[in-house]
This record gives sequence, structure tokens and C-alpha cells, in this order.
Amino acid sequence: MTTLRLLLRDLLAGHRLTEEEAVRLFSVRGRDVWKIAAAADELREEKVGDRVTYVRNQNINVTNLCVNACGFCGFSRKPGDPDVFCYDEATIREKARAARDRSVTEICTVSGLHPEFDARSYVNIYSWIRDEAPTVHIHASNPMEVAYAARKSGISTREVLGMMKSAGLSTLCGTAAEILVDDVRRVICPEKIDTETWVRIIKEAHGMGIPSTATIMYGAYEGVADWVRHLAILRDIQDETGGFTEFVPLSFVHPNTPLYRAGHARAGATGREDILMVAIARLFLDNIDHIQVSWVKTGTKMAEMALLAGADDLGGTLYEESISREAGARGTSYLDPIEMRRIAEDLGRTLRQRTTLYALLPE
Repeated sequence: MTTLRLLLRDLLAGHRLTEEEAVRLFSVRGRDVWKIAAAADELREEKVGDRVTYVRNQNINVTNLCVNACGFCGFSRKPGDPDVFCYDEATIREKARAARDRSVTEICTVSGLHPEFDARSYVNIYSWIRDEAPTVHIHASNPMEVAYAARKSGISTREVLGMMKSAGLSTLCGTAAEILVDDVRRVICPEKIDTETWVRIIKEAHGMGIPSTATIMYGAYEGVADWVRHLAILRDIQDETGGFTEFVPLSFVHPNTPLYRAGHARAGATGREDILMVAIARLFLDNIDHIQVSWVKTGTKMAEMALLAGADDLGGTLYEESISREAGARGTSYLDPIEMRRIAEDLGRTLRQRTTLYALLPE
């Protein structure tokens, strides 16, 4: 029996994958990729069954004005740029009403770090959304925005999280993680918070009853060992807090990003790497039940393949998406549940609508 077959057999029997083993799995080529995907898919079936889930959600990207200049971002703008925007109260309320009228169950807001935003700015946004859509789950901000609001307001990140929660925040976005390795962060997002700060804020949120997603952005500057170190950090956090609702791999969209245009990043992950990221995440993150595939980043056909490699969730309908589109992705604005059903049924699986916290909704 080959070493790979033995390892996959042990994993399905309950062995916890080590970082060294995960690095080896990421290096496979040829048919061995499908062996790893098949093992991950078997584990997915054991954990969550054969359903494919999705959330009916809407993005509100409030502003593209940002004090940071992350190399992987094609969305942010600076004062004076011709296409700068920042939604006012009336526009945010209008978008929240539109979401409510579409029977959306989740509104997600992540935006640029506006030079004039502070903690009260975020509180106001959530309050306006809550006023117009009182039953909608607000999934918003991320550790970078929390740290920024705290600095601008001269208060602690814990106080910011408390204010956000009181204003209606239900879950925190686990974005701004990118790669949780500081040597990488210094190249791709030098102005963002470091790994220690990201981890601390996520743990604070979980401890205050604010769950979050977990993410990785891969395929830019980093290496395989960095991917695995990132996954290990997430697994350690989940062992301690249990606060991650899902893991979402975000494949780097490269065309319009400064990092790629300057020759410091490759042209995104390959299809092999996209499949392996989902599959190995399923095998490595044994304490996170749900693996979401981002159709925005990979396209719907690759998303379907990822559902054969350990993923169980198709993410959201979105209705409005700006960040990936500005980086160069196409077809990012809306995915109809009818198309999601076609994808699921093509795999012999059933599509079910869920809440943000993965409670299944009546069909």
C-alpha cells in the first residue's frame, strides 16, 4: 500500500493531519489529486451529508475609499480618484430595504477603510440596516476594520466589538486574514494588522458571542508552507473557541491588482491548487464542519468540482459584489438559486437554503 493511500486511510479513521503531512499533500500531481479529493469528499459526506447549502444574502460595499494600499486589491481608491464612492445614510437604508424585499436573510458589509470612519461610523451603518431590515442577519466588518475603528476612536477593540454587537452585528467576517504569516503580510498588505492582532480580535469576538467565518487568500506571493501554517492557526483557534462557522478559501484574482502588475505575484492559483485547497482544508480542519466554495473567485464550473472535493456550501446569492469584480473577476454580481440547484443536482445532491449559522430553512 502506498504512503499516500495509508495516510488517507488513517485520516478517514480519525488521524489528525500534521503540518508536515499537509505540505506533502499539497505537492501531489496527477491522479493522486483525485485520491485526495475523494477522501475529502468521503469525509464531507460523513460530517454533513449530501446536501449543498447556500445563503440568500446581499453585499453592501459601503465605500471604496481606503487608507490602505494592499497589493492584492483592485477595489480601493484614494481621495481625488474619479470613481471614488461612499454611500450615504439614505442609500444604505435603500439597499437594506431592497434586501428585505428580496427575502434576503443576510446582509454583508465589508468596505474600504474610509479616512473619516471611526467606531461610531460602523455603528451607524449597522443601525440603519437594522432599522430597515430588522430580521436580517448582519454579517459585517473584519478584524482589520475593528482595529481601525478602535484606533480612530481611541478605545479598545473589545469595546468596538461590544458597540458593533449592540448595534446589530451578529457575525464577524473572517476576512483581512489573507495569509497569517507576517513575512508574507509585509509584502502583500504591509499596512494591515499583523497575525497576532488578527488572532486576538477573532478570539475576542468569539469570546463575546460573535462567531465568524474563517478565510484564506491564496495563489499570490506565498508558498505551500505558508498555506499550511495559516490552516494550523485557524485550527488552533477553533480548538480554543469553537467560534468559526465555516472555512472559505479565496483564490487570488490577479488581473487588476498592483501586486501582479508589478511582477510580485503569480497569475493566481491553478485549478489543481484550487481543488487541493478545498480537499486538504476538509482533511486538516477537522473541527470546522462547513467548507464554502467561492463561486465569485473560481467561477461556477470550478465551484462544482470543489463540491466533489470536500466542500458542502455554495456561499451566497450576493446581488451586489464589487471587490472581486474590481480585481478582475467576471460574473460576480448574482448567482440565482435556480442555477445553484442545477449544480447540486448535477452532482446527485440536494440544494438547501440555510441561515448564516447553518440552520436549514424550510424548502
